[in-house]
Amino acid sequence: MKKTLTTILFSVLTISAVHADLPWWHQDTVCRLNTTKCYTTMGTGFDTELWDSDSNCRGMKIVCGNALKQASDENTPVSKYDLASSNTINSDFDTNLLARDGDCFGRRKTTKNGTMAIVDGKPVKVYCSGLLDSDNIAETIETGDIAIKTPACGNLSQNGYIAVLNDDCYGKYFDFSEYVIECSTGELPSRMIVLNGADYSDKIDSKIPQTQDAADDIFDEMYSISKEQVKKYFVD
Repeated sequence: MKKTLTTILFSVLTISAVHADLPWWHQDTVCRLNTTKCYTTMGTGFDTELWDSDSNCRGMKIVCGNALKQASDENTPVSKYDLASSNTINSDFDTNLLARDGDCFGRRKTTKNGTMAIVDGKPVKVYCSGLLDSDNIAETIETGDIAIKTPACGNLSQNGYIAVLNDDCYGKYFDFSEYVIECSTGELPSRMIVLNGADYSDKIDSKIPQTQDAADDIFDEMYSISKEQVKKYFVD
């Protein structure tokens, strides 16, 4: 028994001698926090001073107010536990990405290269900047504007636009001198008229030809204009 105690004591002394040159906070016997749940790096969009009791780490993400389930005008520090909770974060937003202004996390999710944005879990069109009335813009994202209310054809056509895809947003321009946009109900035109050099009017022309010769003259003129337009726009 005495020999056994001596052996143990010698072993302890030997280990102590090996670690004697190490500061106490580096020695194996010191309890340390598990840092595997901590953020490895922090920068823009983080509050590095706050203590996250859920992960026992210092540092919390600052989430944009509109990305919260209960939308707010204030950006809010959120723990890792709450970031994963469906009761905290609005699922329309990605809290892994910084917002456009870059000071908080929570960017609205998009699909189809940014031409559609997720609102209330459903994709909606992103309209090109400058198309919507200022009072009908719910939010501006990288590719354009999200409308509060879907704009009617007449709202867009008065400026020469229709709600069809134009690269990474909706809103294609048609020159009034070349096209007529006719609207009925809904967002898209009921008819597009290619003028092809004609002088369009939605009223009946009072100069209706009274004779065959007069009618022939009109058709000859139309034929001549059409030939010129074909040469101009349909080059081999």
